[in-house]
Amino acid sequence: MWGQLIILGLLLYALTQGAIFLALAYLPAVTTNLLWSFSTVTVAFFGIAWLAERPTSFQWIGIALATLGAVIYFYPVYLPPGYQIGIIVSVVGVLSNAGATIVGRKINRSRVLHPLVVTAASMGIGSIVLLATGIAVQGFPTIGLSGWAIIVWLAIVNTAVAFTLWNYTLQSLSATESSIINGTMLIWIPILAVVFLDEQVTGKELMGLIAAGLGTLIVQLRYPSTLMRFFQRKTDS
Repeated sequence: MWGQLIILGLLLYALTQGAIFLALAYLPAVTTNLLWSFSTVTVAFFGIAWLAERPTSFQWIGIALATLGAVIYFYPVYLPPGYQIGIIVSVVGVLSNAGATIVGRKINRSRVLHPLVVTAASMGIGSIVLLATGIAVQGFPTIGLSGWAIIVWLAIVNTAVAFTLWNYTLQSLSATESSIINGTMLIWIPILAVVFLDEQVTGKELMGLIAAGLGTLIVQLRYPSTLMRFFQRKTDS
């Protein structure tokens, strides 16, 4: 179990989070987000190979629809000069994220450890490696009061709480299902940007969001008959 927790910590925190930050240094956020949206497809294939969790044919349609929605939303993608390094780093990040999802699912579905224990142990291991690497490469930065406030917020909400909830989902949902739910950030970020930042969503972006949302719904319902019953209940109510 300790071996699995170490692997999870290295994959999910040291490699995946490090890859995100490094990719953002070379690629626009929109491009990086689009590349990360392909994690779901990667997780689906990894889940088949290592967890014997096979998505249904209906779920494959949902995965394809959600991926298409991401492509529609972010197209056209701008690639700045020197983007090759960013692409390579993003691919590494997507693979490590998919691997972490598979390992996390394997640990959590056994229900041997509480999700909070899984989060604390793996995060402690991975974050120490990531911090040590950052200090070795760039030195210890000077951080102001506002910078520390952002770090504390990200540490508590974006990391400790979010990843504990993530491990909870991996107890009962398949790796693919958890991954596709995690991918709905594509939907929620634009909504929050409209509400809090007064940003606008174009018609093309709205089409992408609808496709991604429908694809996510299909993956969760698993079978066409479930989708029909879902809409029937909505109609009756």
